Amino acid sequence: MVSVRLCRKTAADSYSLPYQSVYRDKQTGAFPGLVQVRDDPRYCHPPGVSPISLRRPLPAAATRLAERGIWKKMTTSRAPLDRGLLEQVAPLTTEQIEQQARRLLAQMDLKEKLQQMSGDTPLLRGAIELLFAYNRRPLPAGENRRLAIPAIRFSDGPRGVVMGHSTCFPAAIGRGASWDTELEERIGDAMGVEARSRGANLLGAVCVNVLRHPAWGRAQETYGEDPYHLGEMGAALVRGAQRHVMACVKHIAANSMENARFRVDVRMNERTLREVYLPHFKRCVDEGAACVMSAYNRLNGHYCSENHHLLRHILKEEWGFRGFVVSDFVFGVHSARAVNAGLDVEMPLTIHFGRRLRKLVQRGVVPLNLIDEAVLRILRQKIRFAQVGEPGRYGPQAAVSPGHRALAREAAQKSMVLLKNERAPDSPRPTLPIDPAQARRIAVIGRLANRPNIGDKGSSMVRPPYVVTPLEGIRAAAPPGCEVRYSSGRFIGRAADAARTADVAVVVAGYTHKDEGEYMFLKGGDRDALTLNPHDETLILRVAAACPNTVVVLMGGSAIVTEAWRNRVPAILMAWYPGMEGGNALADILFGKANPCARLPCVFPRSESQLPFFDKRAGAIEYGYLHGYRLTDSERSVPAFAFGFGLGYTTFAYRDLELGGDEVGADGTLRVSVEVTNTGDVAGEEVAQLYVGYDSSAVERPLKELKGFTKVHLDPGETRRVDFALPARDLAYYDEQQAGWIVEQGAYTVYVGPSSRTEDLLSARFRIRG
Repeated sequence: MVSVRLCRKTAADSYSLPYQSVYRDKQTGAFPGLVQVRDDPRYCHPPGVSPISLRRPLPAAATRLAERGIWKKMTTSRAPLDRGLLEQVAPLTTEQIEQQARRLLAQMDLKEKLQQMSGDTPLLRGAIELLFAYNRRPLPAGENRRLAIPAIRFSDGPRGVVMGHSTCFPAAIGRGASWDTELEERIGDAMGVEARSRGANLLGAVCVNVLRHPAWGRAQETYGEDPYHLGEMGAALVRGAQRHVMACVKHIAANSMENARFRVDVRMNERTLREVYLPHFKRCVDEGAACVMSAYNRLNGHYCSENHHLLRHILKEEWGFRGFVVSDFVFGVHSARAVNAGLDVEMPLTIHFGRRLRKLVQRGVVPLNLIDEAVLRILRQKIRFAQVGEPGRYGPQAAVSPGHRALAREAAQKSMVLLKNERAPDSPRPTLPIDPAQARRIAVIGRLANRPNIGDKGSSMVRPPYVVTPLEGIRAAAPPGCEVRYSSGRFIGRAADAARTADVAVVVAGYTHKDEGEYMFLKGGDRDALTLNPHDETLILRVAAACPNTVVVLMGGSAIVTEAWRNRVPAILMAWYPGMEGGNALADILFGKANPCARLPCVFPRSESQLPFFDKRAGAIEYGYLHGYRLTDSERSVPAFAFGFGLGYTTFAYRDLELGGDEVGADGTLRVSVEVTNTGDVAGEEVAQLYVGYDSSAVERPLKELKGFTKVHLDPGETRRVDFALPARDLAYYDEQQAGWIVEQGAYTVYVGPSSRTEDLLSARFRIRG
């Protein structure tokens, strides 16, 4: 009988999943058999606890590993230090944190310092876990039991915590469509609570990479195409999450391709880098983010993890970032010399930052002072976040709590963008919301209507205990006496027949994790096309011909080209990947329980000709200064649906745009205000957007770019004055020759309205004086 050591979990921050622990018989030294601990999340197994004997044998391969002394090293685990001796009765000041970090550093030898800088999991076991049990537990790095220093314990999470059964929120691109920083901060708070409850203290949820081209497979993990919008949404998630755990902001920088991410060299000039691909990272750093993750790709010839200019010069020196930089996983580090460039932690395993790094330090190739700097950065954040938290909120009850489920539903409601809502022929009112009195039969059509579809199944995969599908949501919300029929759409003729006898047809079409997402060789990756597959396009056309009141619900991670059928249907709703409560939220929108208030965070083009060049297999690619709405504006090209566009069940009017003055100094702030009125007959939320145009710039600038937004709730007939603060420094451009930012004197135009479309915007001019 094999002894397996178990103990009941006593701390909310302990690991929440078990491991296999195998030991030799103390008397004979033999392995009489192997067993596996039962899958019970209440247990972990530190040493020094009375052994318990169980039965289930493991495979013969595991027995051979054990007999060679390998399995024990792979599977033996100790309960992690929670916060060790770093926790204080009262929070420490910045100066006190620095003093304690330096005291701990002074007690370490070189080996202990290097152990702070990479993953704690043994290499073989870690490789197996990455292949077969990734995201089942937090990934630890830098535990030191002698000094009672806990590990950082990493968990992924753009849609929610990836461990166990956790709340699955809409994909980040959908939350970006909410333009709601207060909502995003609440989501960050919920993710932080669930991560902490499952033993993590570092959450990789803040993805702010620019969506340069909608074919990017992991577009769903970021908020959209605009740097200002990305920065505000990312900063909100940082604020919420860091009430409980460290936030990791990723992936710096220019990570906007998936299939070629490990090798592609992204080339751009310094001005493009500074103005387009970095401002949102700086915004999150300024918000106090504890950690930044480097990207896989190369930037101007150097891998991002080894890019001295990016990590050390800009991030650490110019921006004054006091946190630590971690690598993207496994293939994110190419040499131990990455320390010289500014990389602090190799994750999740020790490949380069172990013996290889020690030899480089001993030879003087990597200076010891850079090792000390990296360790200090790590210790500062460990000490800082040992003082953070709300212990009463942590525990098994936190995951998928009623409050978090309600928040997921609210987020899904506020992420769905109503792109089109017209009257069908012979109908006196718009197609949506569905009128219960006029809809006695509803046909729900499409394979995606009756399957869970919450997005990518790579590193960001969340495992909620349930997912409400569109069909389930519609059936649950349909009024009494309303018949809901379902057709998978596989046979188009049958689907058309079902639609012909219905008062309303709802077609659900789009993408799944097989079409886009993290590249998994046989699934995911960058898209091959931006249109729906031909079958779905034909299905929509046939259903629309059979039922005038056809609503198309799109699911996907970024823009979809709709030209083949857009003008043949009266209503289109973009649902993105809406999370575990998506079906209920969709029904809330369709039946008018919720008023759509989302706005597009990226341009929906008419064709790929309106987009930058994209090659998913590229070894090198040039990123230009313009993309998205900046590019369509510059080329005077009209997209299908503009950046910032979205409809609702009410209407809003803008008037009386006022500026705080005709001029502002280069170090001043201009006050901008506008009146917004709900001119409809139902309450709703409006996203007021502020753009700035550069009338007399000496360099190439966008015709206009987003510099502010706010969301306002208005009852029918209500008017409210919305205020913006526009710092002149936010209008600076980066001068490559002077290697600095310049606020130009001259004329500027402020635009305020409900989208980036010129016809939607009020405008007023002002000047910046020297």
